[in-house]
Amino acid sequence: MTKSIEIKKFEDFFDITSSKRVYKSEWTTDGVPFYRTREIVKISKYGSVENELYISNEMYNDYKLKYGVPQEGDILVTAVGTLGICYCIKENDKFYFKDGNIIWLKKKQEINSRYVEYLFKSESVIKQVNSHIGAVVGTFTIEKAKKTKIPVPPLTQQQAIVEKLDFAFEAIEKAKANIKKNIQNAKELFQSKLNEIFSQKGEGWEIRSLGELGKVSMCKRIMKDQTKDEGDIPFYKIGTFGKKPNAFISKEIFHEYSRKYSYPKKGEILLSASGTIGRCVVFDGAPSFFQDSNIVWITHDEKLVLNEFLFQFYKICDWNPSKGATISRLYNNDLKKIKINFPKIEQQKKLIPRIEKLQEQTDILQEKYKQKLANLEELKKSILEKAFKGELA
Repeated sequence: MTKSIEIKKFEDFFDITSSKRVYKSEWTTDGVPFYRTREIVKISKYGSVENELYISNEMYNDYKLKYGVPQEGDILVTAVGTLGICYCIKENDKFYFKDGNIIWLKKKQEINSRYVEYLFKSESVIKQVNSHIGAVVGTFTIEKAKKTKIPVPPLTQQQAIVEKLDFAFEAIEKAKANIKKNIQNAKELFQSKLNEIFSQKGEGWEIRSLGELGKVSMCKRIMKDQTKDEGDIPFYKIGTFGKKPNAFISKEIFHEYSRKYSYPKKGEILLSASGTIGRCVVFDGAPSFFQDSNIVWITHDEKLVLNEFLFQFYKICDWNPSKGATISRLYNNDLKKIKINFPKIEQQKKLIPRIEKLQEQTDILQEKYKQKLANLEELKKSILEKAFKGELA
């Protein structure tokens, strides 16, 4: 570390406090914006926020007179839940914020506030912030904020660091935007190829509703008192569908219900009918149970459509063909009405490996792009660390 950089604490440059309490009963629907943690996170990330909470102008002016309000160059830092996200107050900012959840760094000694913003993205400060996470809810307290150690070079060097980081980060963000666009293009190309396949016409192709293929099925309802946090048979709810289960049922219930009531066969396509509509999983046959009505499947004999072909169709299926309001649930009757275009079984068998190969190529391409994104994030970290050690050329 260069000799010109000193190790200081936030309390050397800021009076660290929070706001005066505003009670929920004092919130209004217009007036001066009132920010909580979520709003600070958004305005820090996007530069603006669509606000839904306010306090009256009278209250704001009263608090401004008695206790003060954030001034240009002050720093607000999230202190509960999402920790260490900071926002530097701009010249024309006018808002108030929730006490306790947000720490207020009121500038008392000269320091470049943009430099401080970058400090909160550095590994050193992030470690100090996160080292104070409690057992239940993460917190970054005022007292701990005061003692947080930071590298502080002279003001001219702080400004130079900010300018270099601004330039580097702007270039990185542009590169990330291009990569994200490439990822989206890869997805759209795959979707386009799938659409071409499922919109083919001609000899051997026909259109049927999913209801004509078979019936919509679901597992027997499981009551809350029939589940446990640990156990033998995983029980997938809509929130854990396709993920790690957090509930289980007994072997006895599983064996009884899977014999007496509807239960998927290995290879059938499980489908989410609520939440994110249309997420699908090929059932692997392992003993497991699925939440009724939220997770469904088409029970059929594959005489017309193979399950593997149906699985590919679901990837391009329009779950809301009426083009009405956004749907929050896919009802059985609506699912049965959805049309699928398909060829003879032999042609399906030829198309499936072609689609799978295309999916594999798309996945490989996306992974390469995602690795490039990860590399850019690592580059940002490296640039930050060099900057705060005085090593940035």
